[in-house]
Amino acid sequence: MENLFGADGSASQLMDHAMTLVMTYAPKVVLAIVTLIIGMWLINRFVALLDKKLGQKDPTLNKFLCGLINALLKVLLLISVASMVGIATTSFIAVIGAAGLAVGLALQGSLANFAGGVLILIFKPFKVGDTIEAQGFLGAVKEISILYTIIDSFDNRRIVIPNGQLANASLTNVSIYDTRRCDMTFGIGYGDDIDKAKQIIQQCLEEDERVLPEPAPRIAVGSLGDSSVNIIVRPWTKTDDLWPVYWDMHEKIKKAFDREGISIPFPQRDVHLYKEE
Repeated sequence: MENLFGADGSASQLMDHAMTLVMTYAPKVVLAIVTLIIGMWLINRFVALLDKKLGQKDPTLNKFLCGLINALLKVLLLISVASMVGIATTSFIAVIGAAGLAVGLALQGSLANFAGGVLILIFKPFKVGDTIEAQGFLGAVKEISILYTIIDSFDNRRIVIPNGQLANASLTNVSIYDTRRCDMTFGIGYGDDIDKAKQIIQQCLEEDERVLPEPAPRIAVGSLGDSSVNIIVRPWTKTDDLWPVYWDMHEKIKKAFDREGISIPFPQRDVHLYKEE
């Protein structure tokens, strides 16, 4: 046995040293693991509670703030657990800082999206539930996250747009106001009675309860086209009623014109043939 371990007792010293390390660090490791598990559970519970509370008050700020707080709390928890094990916190923070710098340089687009999300939340050009038109897409804002804004289109498609593009480009917020003007144009023939056509349009508007009396609808000759006299119609409706009124009014006015003998001309061309002798 002495030949195996050496006469100087180095094996026993090694075992003693190992036992010392185990006795010293085992409680710290166990405590760190327990702290990590409990800390993760508490953070998840806190974020879920915050998500529920903010969701009732401000759905726009909800997802963005909860995601940011969740990430920050977990980073702080990892730093605390590392210090409990015995890792120097300053060195750990320095490593995280260096890694963060490297990741930041590699993910400049993501940082731009993060900054764009902050700008959206500060200036609020739109909020969750608004209908916007941006980057060639039209839909309702479903969620504003840390990096992306999620839009659901009206034909049931989900569109994900980076916040950086939304914050640095033009967009149209369709539903920011309660009322909107419904712009329509109807063409009649040059031989038709303009006053009669305007009266028919006015009657169709008055029969529709979705058309608001104030501001009063505007009916006027907008232009003299190549084949028709174009009458512009500008009623006001509630924002949710805009497109239903637009579609229904085209059908109603077309049928009313047909009943009253008002023509809706289509482009036509006269061709003259000359026979050369």
